[in-house]
Amino acid sequence: MPHATQHADVATVATAELDAALRVGPFHVALRAAIAARGLPLQRVQHHLSRHGVKVGVTSLSYWQQGARRPQRPESLRAVRALEEILQLPEESLIRLLAHTDEDPAAERPAARSYRSLVEASGVLEHLLAELGSPLDGGLHTVGHHERVRIGGRRELAGRESHHIVRAHRDGVDRFVAVHHGDPGCAPERMTVHAVENCRTGRVRCDHDTGVLVAELLFDTRLRAGDTFLFRYGVEDGTAGVSRECVRGFGPAGGQYALQVRFDEHALPVRCHRFAQHSAAAPRSGRQELALTGRHHSVHLVEPRVRTGIVGIGWDWE
Repeated sequence: MPHATQHADVATVATAELDAALRVGPFHVALRAAIAARGLPLQRVQHHLSRHGVKVGVTSLSYWQQGARRPQRPESLRAVRALEEILQLPEESLIRLLAHTDEDPAAERPAARSYRSLVEASGVLEHLLAELGSPLDGGLHTVGHHERVRIGGRRELAGRESHHIVRAHRDGVDRFVAVHHGDPGCAPERMTVHAVENCRTGRVRCDHDTGVLVAELLFDTRLRAGDTFLFRYGVEDGTAGVSRECVRGFGPAGGQYALQVRFDEHALPVRCHRFAQHSAAAPRSGRQELALTGRHHSVHLVEPRVRTGIVGIGWDWE
């Protein structure tokens, strides 16, 4: 019975990995190994926690096992003790690893967006667009989009500037709704939107929990079907912790997209790479190392014609 043997081998490996992780840590590796060894999806772990009287979101659990966030608050520590029981671990085994982990407190902020956080942000985006009376299809096709992202001296997402070339596919279009998704832990209510060229800022809406901000950029003219238009705007952010990647999602296939990430000369990453995903739930592919330019300390990618999915640039600080 080869399948039974294979399953037994997997279980043995998972148990061995868990034993090793509980001995030496770090916390997130031990937690991930424990969840894998028990074969529990995060939704079931969350359900068990609620039965213990502890409320923790699936997103937080995902961040904990990724090492993107470390439980520190009293309620979070209660959850860790409950997890020891739920995952059938020795008492104090996870708490001990937390106590001996010397991490930056900024680790409370997640390093990257999980699939769940992207899905939640998508639902929030639809709600915010509805508030502005704007459909997902705003009547414009993107011919070209050049985006420049600035990473500041604190390694934070300082801001971004976008230069759009669009073509109207129906009459009467007089605005564009820009979307900015800040890094986890950001405060979108403290961000500012600047209309730089051929537009002015209209209504701005945001959602604190997901870090999504939407802003109307109003044109001084009404476009007719087939008309092209160029405009430029920026978002000043700087409200989150350490930034580690910049991603951009696309719905229908479109025109050219270029992304440039520029780093402060006093905070340079040790390596950078580009990546792609067919969807938020798909694995990342197409990884390619990117070299920083000398004087401007930047990296970039160019998609001659975007396809449905996600492209981005990630970087490591050490």
